[in-house]
Amino acid sequence: MQQIIFILLLGITSYIAYKLYSRIFHNIMMGKPYQYQNTDKNERWRNVLLVAFGQKKMFKKWIPAVFHLFIYVAFLFTQIELIEIIIDGLFGVHRFFAPILGGFYTLLISTIEILSLLAFIATITFLYRRNLLKVPRLVKSELNGWPKLDANLILIGEFLLITGIFTMNGADTVLQGIQPDHYPNTGSLAISSWLGPALFGGLEPEALMLLERFGWWLHLLVVLGFILYLPISKHLHIFLAFPNVYFSKLTPRGQMENMPEIMNEVKSMLGFSTGDEEQVMGEEMPEFGSKDVFDLSWKNILNAYSCTECGRCTEVCPANMTGKKLSPRKVMMDIRDRAEEISRNLRSGDMKYAKTQDNTDIKTLTKDNYDDGKSLFDYITREEIHACTTCNACVEACPVLIDPLEPIMKMRRYEILSESAGPADWVPMFNSIENNGAVWQMSVEREAWRNEA
Repeated sequence: MQQIIFILLLGITSYIAYKLYSRIFHNIMMGKPYQYQNTDKNERWRNVLLVAFGQKKMFKKWIPAVFHLFIYVAFLFTQIELIEIIIDGLFGVHRFFAPILGGFYTLLISTIEILSLLAFIATITFLYRRNLLKVPRLVKSELNGWPKLDANLILIGEFLLITGIFTMNGADTVLQGIQPDHYPNTGSLAISSWLGPALFGGLEPEALMLLERFGWWLHLLVVLGFILYLPISKHLHIFLAFPNVYFSKLTPRGQMENMPEIMNEVKSMLGFSTGDEEQVMGEEMPEFGSKDVFDLSWKNILNAYSCTECGRCTEVCPANMTGKKLSPRKVMMDIRDRAEEISRNLRSGDMKYAKTQDNTDIKTLTKDNYDDGKSLFDYITREEIHACTTCNACVEACPVLIDPLEPIMKMRRYEILSESAGPADWVPMFNSIENNGAVWQMSVEREAWRNEA
């Protein structure tokens, strides 16, 4: 019966997980194509190994980096024990690897136990930092509500996982001396060899079996629950950090994306012919920049879903330091929330969200005809994007190479180039550049002094 329940549970979880992660993929691909340098694979894989896998940028702050490393390495190693649990559950065996690996199995499980203990210490530390010490970057207003609860829930999940590991191993250690035929010898484990007898030494075999099964199922259920929980959590970065780092820009951080339409128009005005001008006088000008998620690249949306909400970007933002509303972390969270809102509406199939709802020929709601009357500007205020100094401090600070500056600049471009709007203080500068070729308002042409020579 236990084996049947296990297989059913694993199958149901796999199906739901496939649906949830497919939805995340489709949400990311709502963005425009992203052009990246596919020729620099060596450098990209180097970034993945050093930044995503090696946590290189985390160590700019040593204290949280070390504790995060405890949880991260423990998470990696416990997957080995999870593999054994899955094999045991599928085939109805117990400690499948123990007889095969012998002494190495003892070393492996002992390592997992030591790492689990360190992860337990790290979990307590992170709960303290968030809820009692209240580190400034972890108590910003954008974290109120679900983001704060999300961070605490995953830490509570860590407690449950560690409890499952030590309950299972501790009871199993005692049972090895009672029923050696059914409970293979695991050797002297680093923690459970003394913790198990200390906690469970005087219990009856039936109680020990119950505790061992309780720990086994608790470990499994926490892992399965974690898999289903990730798509609605900031901890999705556990998976997405790797592709996000791989596809990150390799160009200098201060280099902005070029707009060929504008470049060709300016060259045409200056009398330079490029031979590939796509913009013709009299034609309708395209929209520049980004108004909504559909106007961003899929990499921008991937950035948003990869955000760990650690707040390192906001902590170093000079605009935020001076009390302005801009928070690069909030910008990424807002993009993700907007993508989720659009995804929900698209899945509903309600034609009230279609631009062409009066056209009877179109009966399916898609991202191409979607319009709910809202945009990213309903999430991210103009005051926020105006406050950005484009210093790239947020880009430099991110431990998984997220670029909050790029969507900010794209929204600015939409406001200025497509809406002909912007802060009142900026408009005279734009007019001067257009009329005089300089940022200053002058009554003479910029290069008139050359004629006086």
